[in-house]
This record gives sequence, structure tokens and C-alpha cells, in this order.
Amino acid sequence: MLTVATVNVNGIRAAFRRGMGEWLDVRKPDVLLLQEVRGSDEILADHLSPDEWHLAHEAGHAKGRAGVAIATRLPMSAVRIGLGTGVTGDAGRWVEADLAVAGEDGTPARTLTVVSAYLHSGTVGTPSMDEKFAFLEHVTARLAELAADGRLAVVAGDVNIAHREVDIKNWRGNVKKAGFLPEERAYLDRWFDELGWRDLGREHGGDGPGPFTWWSWRGQAFDNDAGWRIDYQLATPALADLARTVTVDRAATYDARFSDHAPLVAEYAL
Repeated sequence: MLTVATVNVNGIRAAFRRGMGEWLDVRKPDVLLLQEVRGSDEILADHLSPDEWHLAHEAGHAKGRAGVAIATRLPMSAVRIGLGTGVTGDAGRWVEADLAVAGEDGTPARTLTVVSAYLHSGTVGTPSMDEKFAFLEHVTARLAELAADGRLAVVAGDVNIAHREVDIKNWRGNVKKAGFLPEERAYLDRWFDELGWRDLGREHGGDGPGPFTWWSWRGQAFDNDAGWRIDYQLATPALADLARTVTVDRAATYDARFSDHAPLVAEYAL
């Protein structure tokens, strides 16, 4: 089994101070896809040792903002940073890598493409939403390319869009807000219905509501499970058929969280 975990760490240094290292010791993922790293290559390597992990990282433009990374115990045969979008600011980040997955019983190794992706939340009526939609166009184009050749691929991360009403606790109060706009959700419709990507969190999480992956630090959102499902593992059909378990690692208590996002962890029979 190959374990792939994705999590928005809300700052790699803060996450480790809050106990992310202990979670890693228990979960032992083979592939770790990170968003909102908020640090340099050196800071990332300080927390995920290159002696144990192969690392690929795209930092944000603004210091202390955004940033996505791939950490894998499997060697990377290729790394592709960004989408060449020309989109300004930190509307989105994308790191892509090819991994060689050893076959069983002497069968040849297969290539698994993994992506760590981040889209910012945006604010309605501001240029940040235009940037988000521009980045979504580039993401959609790349998803079409990845889906076209039948490869094993997973695109995971914080998309900052809840797809359906069951993916957000207070959907009625958010239909005109960023993260639940019909125009944003339509992109996910296209990814699933036209391009054939599979939403493993929903497939393995039941009909909902939830399971949610993000809760505000403020108020009683976590205790009342008033969350959003905005973190995804999207798989090509060939890989989705090999998914055996997909779990949101929701902390037992508010104080036990190392981020405002919970890890989404999938096990694949590879």
C-alpha cells in the first residue's frame, strides 16, 4: 500500500510546534503534499530532513505567504514547478512530480504523478477573484492534459472551493461568498464530469454532510463541526480504482490540531 497525505499546514514551523511531527510518526505517509508552507527551502528541509525525504518546493512570491511542496520517500524522476501562468500575486501554486512505484512479483515499476496545489480564497469584487479564476483556467488545462493519457495521477491540496451543499456546514449563508460561488463550483463540475477526475474524499466519505477538512480557529467552529470540505485528493480513473481507504485525520480536540486544516490521507494498492 502507498500512503499519500495532503494538508495545508498553515505554516510549516507553526505546524511542527503544534505537533505535526508526532502525527507524521504515527501516519508515516510515503508521499506528503503540503500547502501554505510559508518558508524557504532551507526551513522546509529543517523540518523534513533530506536524509529521509525527497523535496520539491515552490515558495510564494510574498515572504511568509503561500508555498506548496512535495515530500516523498520515493525518488522523483521528474519535477515540474508551476504552470507558467503569468498570473500575478499568490493566487495559486502548483508543484508536480513523477515517482517510480516498484511493481510486485517482478512486474515493471510504474510512474505515479503527484501534484500539490493551492488556490487562494479570493475576495468577491476585488482583483483577487479575477486572479483566482485565471489560475483556475490554467489548472483546468493541465488537468485535461494529465487525464488524457490514462496515467496514474493524483492532484491534491487546498482548492478553497466547496463543491456541493454537503461540503459546507452553512451553505445558505455562503452562496455569494468566495469559496462557494456557482462560478467557482462549476470548475469542479467540469473536472469531474467532463475530464473524468474522481473526488476521492467524497467517494469514500459517504453522502455527507462532510467530512469537512477546514474549520476556523475562531469561535466554536471546530467543536460544532461547522466546517468546509475544501481539501481534495483528485485521482485519474486508473488510480482512483486502486484507492482502498480515504480518511480525514480530524484531531480529537481543538487543542490537538496542528493546523486549521485536517490532513486528507489516502491508501492506494500500488
